Amino acid sequence: MESQKRFFLQEKDIPTQWYNIVADMKNKPLPMLNPQTRKPITVDELSALFARGCSEQELDSTHQWIDIPEPVRNQYKNYRSTPLVRAYGLEKALDTPAHIYFKNESVSPVGSHKLNSALAQAYYCKKEGVTNITTETGAGQWGAALSYAAKVFGLELAVFMVKISYNQKPYRRLIMQTYGAQVVASPSMGTRAGKDIITANPNYQGSLGTAISEAVELAMQTPNCKYVLGSVLNHVSLHQTVIGLEAEKQMAMAGEYPDIVVGCFGGGSNFSGISFPFMRHNILEGKTTEFIAAEPAACPKLTRGVFQYDFGDEVGYTPLLPMFTLGHDFAPAHIHAGGLRYHGAGTIVSQLLKDGYMKGVDIPQLESFQAASLFAQAEGIIPAPESAHAIAATIRLAKQCKEEGKGKTILFNLSGHGLIDMTAYDQYLSGDLTNFILPQEEIDKTTSKLEHII
Repeated sequence: MESQKRFFLQEKDIPTQWYNIVADMKNKPLPMLNPQTRKPITVDELSALFARGCSEQELDSTHQWIDIPEPVRNQYKNYRSTPLVRAYGLEKALDTPAHIYFKNESVSPVGSHKLNSALAQAYYCKKEGVTNITTETGAGQWGAALSYAAKVFGLELAVFMVKISYNQKPYRRLIMQTYGAQVVASPSMGTRAGKDIITANPNYQGSLGTAISEAVELAMQTPNCKYVLGSVLNHVSLHQTVIGLEAEKQMAMAGEYPDIVVGCFGGGSNFSGISFPFMRHNILEGKTTEFIAAEPAACPKLTRGVFQYDFGDEVGYTPLLPMFTLGHDFAPAHIHAGGLRYHGAGTIVSQLLKDGYMKGVDIPQLESFQAASLFAQAEGIIPAPESAHAIAATIRLAKQCKEEGKGKTILFNLSGHGLIDMTAYDQYLSGDLTNFILPQEEIDKTTSKLEHII
């Protein structure tokens, strides 16, 4: 008879603090640089763009634990804790000795983990007296989360949605608009950055880097407005650690501890969230848990990118970030995992990758949808195309356990559901999707333009 399948925490056990892994890292990430001075950016400089509370968290390298504001935690209580689930169905389908668990972040009101940081960032903006915010979104998960969070805290929001996703995923756009946000296909003619990009390439379908450029430009030109980001930066990873902190307690309830932790990877938000709380035990106590970031083969910054300072956006408005990157003017293929089509990795993850605490794997598009379909049939949940990359990596590991006769415990983050991504599944089931493996010459072309600061 199967043992307990789902594990929940009581309200009192929902985290009261976020975990800041930078405080524990032996090698701190290199500093973020002011693009004009090439000197480490200050809180005051960063606060011109982001809420001051977020800017302070971004540059905090000393405080291991940071209190979650009570208004944010009260909002968390509406959907947290999210369940930890033993994937008995997937284990049976794979006939593996591995024990597979997943943290189900798809149960949030907006269907993904993104709300964990959206609520926090909206709160800090409101606390500062900000009235308007701007952001970008790839697949629309972040845009949907921030649209809801903005309404919760009484803010006006403009979202620049990558044009290919704007067209591929109309229901995500409608969700954002239902919550009250303005949604613009990026690149647009409404900003100087967008006009310049369209003029140079009239048929360009956009990238996260382009959308960030437009959102930053609008924020800087609008009174009482701040820019809000859904991934990559340190404070975003910080907010997402509620995922792993809950999972720690839930794994203890299950009587197990993960040998391997897996998350899909775009800029690093959900991977950081599930991984960093467990990784602290590797750093501080010598535990040997493996951490695997699953990225698309079409956008392989962790596995094939270069480590260098680069802009977070396409035009060059943002601070310079030390990260594994494919170059800020990299134009990703039009894969359906729109949230993973970002050119760079966060600075914390990049340093941890350099130091050997984690590794990246790249997943072809067809393998990700094959894995997603198997998971749906085995567990009853249709995953987002982004989350499907983590599932594919988990399936690889579970098959390896079977081949080696080793019963390892694998934990992955189900970062969101795919119920608004059925067009992608339709194309997969119809045989219309293809793999796209990025040619090395394209990587060389975009990375060769980077300024060699390191």
